[in-house]
Amino acid sequence: MATHNITASSRKVEGKGASRRLRTSGHVPAIVYGAKQDPQTVQLEHNHLWLASQNEWFYSSILDLAIDGSVQKVLLRDMQRHPFKQQIMHLDFQRVDENEAIRFNVPLHFLNQEKSPAGKTSGVIITHELNEVEVQCLPKDLPEFIELDLSALDVGGIVHLSELKLPAGVILPSLKLGKEHDLALVIAKHAKEEVEETAAPEAAAEVPSTKAAKAAAAPAAAPAKSDKKK
Repeated sequence: MATHNITASSRKVEGKGASRRLRTSGHVPAIVYGAKQDPQTVQLEHNHLWLASQNEWFYSSILDLAIDGSVQKVLLRDMQRHPFKQQIMHLDFQRVDENEAIRFNVPLHFLNQEKSPAGKTSGVIITHELNEVEVQCLPKDLPEFIELDLSALDVGGIVHLSELKLPAGVILPSLKLGKEHDLALVIAKHAKEEVEETAAPEAAAEVPSTKAAKAAAAPAAAPAKSDKKK
């Protein structure tokens, strides 16, 4: 497993005003929590952090977070971005206990799709139903990504979660919940099928039921005459 280093420094002053001043000075406020230790507020240099955030490993790997020179192993649990600026506003890091299993989302890398029978067939659409999966393992076994070889994918083929080849020590917790949780990862179908499936619900919505159509077409009933003499 590759090592990814992130540098931070402890932060003494808290609050919205302090965080705003930090961002103005080119830093990002963050918090580190977990592993049965007290939460710690820290700050990171924004430009270095922004460069790191452009990499997939930043979101799917255990990071070596050096706080004032002391390294803690952490996972990124949350990142807040500015609505329209290229600016990171806040980060949440969770400490990792190397002796306890963790659950984390890991990206999928799809290989050899264009070499597969489905990929070589005209008019076939290959859809990736999931781009990441949740795994469970010890921190030392956490993969940065999981590869899925699609070289044998045929027209009409479906690749399910249970078909993934997992590294040693890694499991998919959702599969323990039953067969209905063995989700499709990749589907290869003719474009015509895709169009028909999309059009069918729309057509059903446009055509009223027979009873509703008859009710709409029938004239309104005349009001009943009263037997009472005036």
